[in-house]
Amino acid sequence: MRLTSLDVFRGITMATMILVNMASLPDEGKKYAWLDHAPWHGWTIADLVFPFFLYIIGISMAFSLAKYTSGNAPITRNIYWQIIRRSLILFGLGLLLNNLLWNYNLTHPKLFPDLAHLRIMGVLQRIGIGFLVASIAVLTLTERKIWMLAGMILVGYWLILTFIPAVDNRDGVFTQLGNFGAYVDRLIITPAHLHKGSGSMSDPEGLFGTLPAIASILLGYLTGAWLKRQPVTSRTSLNLLMFGLAAVVIGLVWNGFFPINKKLWTSSFVLLTTGWGLISLAACYELVDVRKYLQWFKPWEIMGLNAIFIYVASIVFIKLLMVNEIAPDKSVYQWLNAQLFGWAGTLNSGVLFAIATVFLWLGVSYLMYRQRWFLKI
Repeated sequence: MRLTSLDVFRGITMATMILVNMASLPDEGKKYAWLDHAPWHGWTIADLVFPFFLYIIGISMAFSLAKYTSGNAPITRNIYWQIIRRSLILFGLGLLLNNLLWNYNLTHPKLFPDLAHLRIMGVLQRIGIGFLVASIAVLTLTERKIWMLAGMILVGYWLILTFIPAVDNRDGVFTQLGNFGAYVDRLIITPAHLHKGSGSMSDPEGLFGTLPAIASILLGYLTGAWLKRQPVTSRTSLNLLMFGLAAVVIGLVWNGFFPINKKLWTSSFVLLTTGWGLISLAACYELVDVRKYLQWFKPWEIMGLNAIFIYVASIVFIKLLMVNEIAPDKSVYQWLNAQLFGWAGTLNSGVLFAIATVFLWLGVSYLMYRQRWFLKI
């Protein structure tokens, strides 16, 4: 069984990621706040993209691992090897994007990363670790125990961050340097290998913060497992919507004493983003699977079918535009932005450039779809 609405949801999430990444590239203070990540506590549309990817991965697990969880196929060493292999590839791609390609410059090429300051964690690294742990949990635990595990992770993470401060910093348990997760990252990964934009003292995709991100995947799996048992009707869409609204409300209530924060990946953030994921999935499910309006959403389905390629290629594209200069102190991105959309003003030119880039990758996705090229890991 393939959930077409999930491909559409994935494609829309991918397009939103490209929009956010490209629109937030102009100089600091000259971009729309709703297209930029929240500086610390709080959230914007940009902060929904990464958790949506994790949530979608979890839903996909319910279908890709169905023959094993249902008992129709034996769980062998080979399936675990496939999971480990996929996790290692994702982690390796993340290392490459973080370090090698960012340092590449046409005039002063750095083909090898600085190993002494290699950033270890990142988006794909977190996905790789989360996929590995969540997959093992799905293959070895019952749904009831997966519910319990997700709940224990969220509550346990809340208690740890609330009551255990960083040993080497007293700024406050929910601050960038004073939270326990940052301390664990400094202790295990070491500052030299953390995110440079955080002063090398914390990492927005750090190791400890990957723990609640695993819960995001598990909640996605539980959604998919539930969906498989439901009839394809508007009643199912309505239930998804109601579950989503409930999760958003709980996340907002929890925000009162455990702030919604993407960089900390707080438990309230997990529930809020899972809620919005459920609401978004409900809309896609109703329009695509129930009402069969697929022709309206075909471009997003096509993009969703090659999500990993579009993700990697779009990040490479962004970084090459930013690190290569076409004139002194003017990157290729800045030059193109000014030439194509400078007439719209600084704020709007970034948005228009981002929209144009989304259409560029839609075109690439369509060409790959026509050739039946699908990159799988």
